[in-house]
Amino acid sequence: MKKVVYLFSLLVLSALLLAGCAVAQPAAPAADTGAPSAEGDVTLTYMASQGWIKDAELELAKKFEAETGIHIDYQIIPADQYFSVLKTKLNSGEATDIFGGQSGKTDLQVQYDVEKNAVDLSDEEWVARHDPLSLEMVSLNDKVYGAEIWDTIASNYFIVVYNKDIFVEQGLSVPTTYAEFKDVCLALKDAGISPLYEPISDGWHHVLWFPMVGPRFEELNPGLAEQLNKNEVKFADVPVMVEAMTQLKELYDLGCFGDNALSDAFSDANAKLASGEFAMAVTTLTAPISIETDYPDTPAQTFGFFPMPLADNMLAPAHPAGPSKFIYAGSPHIEEAKQYLAFLTAPENLQYLLDNTPDFAALNFSGLQAKWTPEQQEFLDAYPAKSIVYQDAVNYLNPQWMDIGKDMVAMFTGAMTPEDVLKSIDQRRADMAKTANDPAWAE
Repeated sequence: MKKVVYLFSLLVLSALLLAGCAVAQPAAPAADTGAPSAEGDVTLTYMASQGWIKDAELELAKKFEAETGIHIDYQIIPADQYFSVLKTKLNSGEATDIFGGQSGKTDLQVQYDVEKNAVDLSDEEWVARHDPLSLEMVSLNDKVYGAEIWDTIASNYFIVVYNKDIFVEQGLSVPTTYAEFKDVCLALKDAGISPLYEPISDGWHHVLWFPMVGPRFEELNPGLAEQLNKNEVKFADVPVMVEAMTQLKELYDLGCFGDNALSDAFSDANAKLASGEFAMAVTTLTAPISIETDYPDTPAQTFGFFPMPLADNMLAPAHPAGPSKFIYAGSPHIEEAKQYLAFLTAPENLQYLLDNTPDFAALNFSGLQAKWTPEQQEFLDAYPAKSIVYQDAVNYLNPQWMDIGKDMVAMFTGAMTPEDVLKSIDQRRADMAKTANDPAWAE
């Protein structure tokens, strides 16, 4: 509608000019960021995957427009289509002014080719306030290419959220091994309660079970991530990885994920937990806050947390990478895009985003006031974060996330074995490494 009004205004203006009337153009309001204001109306296009743009950011975009006259046109793409759409747009030179992407060095190099497609942001003021681990994830060859404005703990630690009331009613304890977890699932099934909501239809969620327990792989095999990055070992050759993938298939085969896992969607996770239909779900530390917001009759204190227990994992999944914002190098509005990132990363706007986003408890910038609940703090105190998850630690893994998801579905339905899935991961890693001219894969 804005474009229609704008075109109509242009037609009226042209008619007035032809009639010999002088029409003065109103100046755009000055921005608080110090960047030069654009002449005339500017619309910044921004493409992101579903779930990456919070309501509070949309409100900040309205405030930014009110202050600068620069409109933000958000283009939200379904998660299962996003990366293929983004890659097509980057390859064709038609990307949006700002594009979203998961951070991580491999993604920056292989998925987005940021040295060609993104703007160097190293000299921006907010870089000095960015969390160092997060900053590393949006940097390549000592240059910063993205702004990762995200809760990299509460919204990035995917763990098992469980209903404490159901566990008490059924006489169940928090499991500390895979065998105990399986027993809990079977006991819940016997009681007529669906054990764990695992939505597979989105294509990405069920993949979390494997790389998120990377710290356990590393605990059992110190230096494994480095060996994988040097091409000294393959996924399919690591016994604990075969064990974890086999255990995941076993949980599916036992019906622990419910009757409709293949068609279930992650957007329904809060409702499934709030209703008590499911006792557990793999989600984030802020999920209980979000559940209480959506369903006030289900207090956040109803839920507790423990790590995903494949391969007896009891470590927190440190995950400094997350959805990030990149400015397209071919954008005609690079300075306006920088202006918007400067606006979003201003401390008062970061605090607004944090305070008004239920599934955020902290943000990865200095000088902000976090909002941890006692239950969240209890989890962080009880489960150590010894190393980062494997999608961040191992090269050429995160870019194939959706492909791994397809392979896992094939495994669940019997078309592939756990070993086949790992071999497929190895093959895609080799292909990407050779495309990137990685010397570790040189023949």
